[in-house]
Amino acid sequence: MAVRKKLEGYQFWEETLKKARYVVAPMVDQSELPWRLLSRRHGCQLAYTPMFHAALFSREETYFRDAMQTCPEDRPLIVQFCANDPNTLVQAALLAQDHCDAIDLNLGCPQSIARRGHYGAFLQEDWDLLRRMVSAVHERCSVPITCKIRIFRDVQRTVEYAQMLEKAGCQLLTVHGRTKEQKGSLTGMASWEHIKAVKDNVKIPVFANGNILNLECVEKCMKETGTDGIMTAEGNLHNPALFEGKNPPVWEMADEYLQLVRENPCQLSAVRGHLFKLWHHSLQIHTDMRTALAQGKTFESLVVVSEEMKKRCQEEASKPGADQPSNDLPFPHWICQPYIRPRGDQKERELANKERPPKRHLVQEGENAGLSRNQIKRRMRYPHKNFLSKGLGPWIACEKCGNPKGLHCVFSLCRGCCKTQAHAEQMDCPSHRLWFKTKEERRKLWEAKKRQQQQENTISEPEGNKSLDPDNLNSVKKEDGSMTAQGDEKYQINGKETQVPQNGEHPVLSHHKQDPKGAEIDNNLHDVKNGDIRDSLPTKVCLLDAD
Repeated sequence: MAVRKKLEGYQFWEETLKKARYVVAPMVDQSELPWRLLSRRHGCQLAYTPMFHAALFSREETYFRDAMQTCPEDRPLIVQFCANDPNTLVQAALLAQDHCDAIDLNLGCPQSIARRGHYGAFLQEDWDLLRRMVSAVHERCSVPITCKIRIFRDVQRTVEYAQMLEKAGCQLLTVHGRTKEQKGSLTGMASWEHIKAVKDNVKIPVFANGNILNLECVEKCMKETGTDGIMTAEGNLHNPALFEGKNPPVWEMADEYLQLVRENPCQLSAVRGHLFKLWHHSLQIHTDMRTALAQGKTFESLVVVSEEMKKRCQEEASKPGADQPSNDLPFPHWICQPYIRPRGDQKERELANKERPPKRHLVQEGENAGLSRNQIKRRMRYPHKNFLSKGLGPWIACEKCGNPKGLHCVFSLCRGCCKTQAHAEQMDCPSHRLWFKTKEERRKLWEAKKRQQQQENTISEPEGNKSLDPDNLNSVKKEDGSMTAQGDEKYQINGKETQVPQNGEHPVLSHHKQDPKGAEIDNNLHDVKNGDIRDSLPTKVCLLDAD
C-alpha cells in the first residue's frame, strides 16, 4: 500500500478538502451516512461524522463497526472524537485514519454529559493536556488533526487558545462563536467578532460556526469574518438544501432521505430524529402525528407517518391562498426553513414561569387511577406495561395539591407541601427526611459549645503579658521589660490546668482540675492513648506525650 503524503495547513485544505467552503457539522446521532449523502447532493462540500467516543471506538468492535459507515461518495470526510487521554485518542485515530481525510478533536460540546466525562468544551482550561493530545495525533497519524472549539468571553484569551492549538499541530480550526455556557435557552447569538480575531491571528484555515440560518447568513459571515469556510448544524437539519439557497417542500427532502436510508441502513433513532426536525413546523399543527412518529418502532412505521404528513400538507398546499406564511414563519409550514430558538433572556424566562400551568394532578378514576398524566402517555405507548407501584395500589392524594401524599408523613401531605409546612413550623418529618427542628437544635448547641470553648481557651496570665526570652527558655518578660526567672508556672490549656516544666519539656495535663466555671472535668481519659484525638464538637483536643 502506497504511503500517502501528509499535507498540512492550507495545502491540506486546498488539495485534500478541495477548498471546501460549505461544511456540515458533526452532530451526535444526526450526521450519519444517509444524511451526509443527502447534504452532499444539495451543496455540502465537506462533512463530519457524528462525535465518537475514542475509548469505545478503540476498544469495542461493534461500536467501531456501527460508527465507521462510509462509502466512496462520502468524501472528503473528517472523523470526530471526544477524548481526554492522548494514548486513547491516538489509538482511535489510527483505526480511523484509513477511512477518512482527517481526525477532529471535539473541544466544543457544552452538554452536561461532557462535563461528567471531562471532554468537549470542558477541556478548554487544561491547555497542557490539549497540547499533548493534539501533538500526539499530529506526530503519530498519517492524516492531519483538526479541532472544533468554543470561545472564551475574552477575545484575547480566545486568540491565545487558538494559537496554542496551532503550535501543538492543529491543521484546521473550526470556531463556534459561543461560550460553553451558551446552550439551551441561553444559546443566544454567536460572536463573529471572536471568530474574526482568531482568523486574523492564526496561519491555518479557519471555519466559522454559529448564526447560520440560510445562504444569506453564509455569505454575510464569510464577508465579516474572512474565514475559509462556514459550518452549520441546526440550519442544515431543518433545510438540507441550505447551501443551495433553496427552500424545497419538506416531503421532497424527507422522501429523498428515506430512500438513502433504504440503501444505507442506519440507527432508527437517527431516522426518527431527522423526521422530527424536517417536519418540525408542520408537527406544531398536526400534533397527533407527533405521537405516531414517537411511537414508531420500525423503519416502515416511520415511513407511514411521513407519507401521512406529506398527504396532509399537499392537501393544504392545494387550497387557495395556502402559499401565505403563518404562525410568524417566513414560509408556509410545509416548506424547509430555519428554526429560530426562543430568546433566553431573563424577562422572558420569568414570564414563562408566571404563565406555567399548575401541577398536573393524579387521575383518580377509571383504569388510570393513581397515574400521572406522563404515566398515562407512556401507558398509551406501552399498553402492556404496569405503571402502578408494586403492591401499593392507587396513591392517596395530598389535600393541598393532589400529588401523592406520604404514607407516614406527620402532616399527611406530599413531600413538597410537607416541606413548606415543616419549615414554617420548624418541625421534623422522618417520613420525608426533613429535619428542620433537629438541625436548628444542633446549630444552637454548636454555637453554645463554640462560645464555651472560646472562653476556656483564653489563657490566664496573672502577671500580665509574658513572653519567653529567646536566650533563656526559663525566663519570662514583664511588662516593664525586665526579665525574671520562671518557676513552675501553671497555665490552662483547653480548660485543664498544666505545669510548664523546666528544661523545655512538654506540658503535662492535670486531669483532676476544674474549668473556670467550676464544672468537673471528665476523668475518663485513661482510655485515650497519647497522640489520639478525641472529638468534642466543635473542637478537638489532642493529648500530647508527656515524656
